[in-house]
Amino acid sequence: MRYRIVAGSNVPIFRQIADQIGRAVATGDLKIGDSVPSVRQLARDLVINPNTVAKAYSDLVASGVLENQPGRGYFINKRRQVFTKTERLRRLDETIDLLISQSVALDFSASEVLDRVKELFTQKLSVAPE
Repeated sequence: MRYRIVAGSNVPIFRQIADQIGRAVATGDLKIGDSVPSVRQLARDLVINPNTVAKAYSDLVASGVLENQPGRGYFINKRRQVFTKTERLRRLDETIDLLISQSVALDFSASEVLDRVKELFTQKLSVAPE
């Protein structure tokens, strides 16, 4: 898998890395047991500080996406729910608020946005692992 960061983005680099790994898991590009690059290797590849990669991996471990096997590295973890329903809804609401703001700024109607979300959601589900 190739990782890409956008240096001038308003999304922190650690979040870009975490989001890409999360998306790869959701779409089946990364499967349970697959390894991700070491912190040092990914930092070298992306020419960023290793602490940035370590923060992304730490967040993914905390959310249950990755597991750290000391001496072996980081691996995609079996899917488990680590957040309460309230916390999951709070995180979803943050994402939806951003979507709404961007949609309004780009002059999309609510129905256009909802249609697009349904379309992309269906696409992602059709390739997600069972």
